[in-house]
Amino acid sequence: MRSHFPWPLRWAVYALALGFSASIALWAFEFGKTLAGLDRDAKEELVNLRAEVATLRNDRDKAQSVANTAESLLKTERATEERLAAQLRQVESDRLALQADLGFFERLLPATGGGEALAVRGFQADPASPGHWRYQVLVMLAARAAGPFNGRYDITLSGTLDGKPWSHSPPEAAQALVVKQYARVEGVVDCPPQAVVKTVQLRITDASGGVRAMQTLRL
Repeated sequence: MRSHFPWPLRWAVYALALGFSASIALWAFEFGKTLAGLDRDAKEELVNLRAEVATLRNDRDKAQSVANTAESLLKTERATEERLAAQLRQVESDRLALQADLGFFERLLPATGGGEALAVRGFQADPASPGHWRYQVLVMLAARAAGPFNGRYDITLSGTLDGKPWSHSPPEAAQALVVKQYARVEGVVDCPPQAVVKTVQLRITDASGGVRAMQTLRL
């Protein structure tokens, strides 16, 4: 049975029906998304996530700034502490040196006899380590002396070695000596570590070899 509608009209009816069906499908899809809340929730969640990321980045930047400041302050504090510790060590070293000098000069005795132009004051000797003895002495020239004294001094260690009498005058303990008003003499002499030192003798001679001063320290 043939249709009585012309074919253009039939195509128009088909097109209208197809468009109407597509509109119904699109409306159903959009209406379904609205009912499910997917589109609105997704947008809100995206906005919230972006805000949270921005907040976290801001907090991270603040924390990094605080950490950098704390590290800089810590480095400055450490440098200050090290500088103060070095200054304290230097002050302590200076104090000990001044104390040693004070003790040395406090041991000086007034000159006796009055007949000698050269006087020995504060002679002392102490073991620095096994086989090494440290000595120091102050040599003073009387005000009435005509001029500077030029001569030599030598140190002699005496005692026992392996149970036998022992004496030792090390070459390094014989040195030139020049005294204008006073001269502080100090040094270290070596000896066998097993030696028992009982006396330390200082002898000062002039240019001709004459003995001008002598002092023996008994230990």
